[in-house]
Amino acid sequence: MSTFAKRERLLLADLLETVGPDAETLCAGWRTRDLAAHVVVRERRPDAAGGTLLKQLAPRLEKVMAEYTAKPYEELIRLIRTGPPRLSPFQLKQVDEAANIIEFYVHTEDVRRAQPEWTPRELDPVFQDALWSRLERAARLLGKGAPTGLVLRRPDGQTVVAHRGTPVVTATGEPSELLMFAYGRQDVARVELTGDADAIDKLHESKQLGI
Repeated sequence: MSTFAKRERLLLADLLETVGPDAETLCAGWRTRDLAAHVVVRERRPDAAGGTLLKQLAPRLEKVMAEYTAKPYEELIRLIRTGPPRLSPFQLKQVDEAANIIEFYVHTEDVRRAQPEWTPRELDPVFQDALWSRLERAARLLGKGAPTGLVLRRPDGQTVVAHRGTPVVTATGEPSELLMFAYGRQDVARVELTGDADAIDKLHESKQLGI
């Protein structure tokens, strides 16, 4: 597994272990047990994981999620730490790098930022660059449901268009915070929004960001 993906995986597992199975998360309707089950199902049950995108598979995903949610919490954490099974495509470094850095970073923050008195993590510039690289590729998909035009901007001026339209709102922040914003965590993302005031309100309240 890649350095960043492995680090974020272990951080998530440690955090889930620390807060316990019934802690709040930023994922609507999910406690930490549900989030842990989601991570395991995504890696270990591709026959069901596609239900997040395909309505035809949604009933199977619901059934499999219920099965994994019922497993001992300690087992779920062990499976997260262990990683995907040997023949899983997630074992390939390139796949792990592409698919898991954001997955584990966002879900770690879903747990961290749902807890009282959370504070932002200090992330090194190399990791921020890695997050930005992935955000650039995913921006159009994440922003396709935005009710306004949306531009994402780093403090150094690098930008990516997440949604074309008018009026335009620009979200400025570190890549890690822009990711949280683009993934629909507007309430906790530390970004600065500039543009038309009404458009900013619509964007901030939108439930259509993310996938």
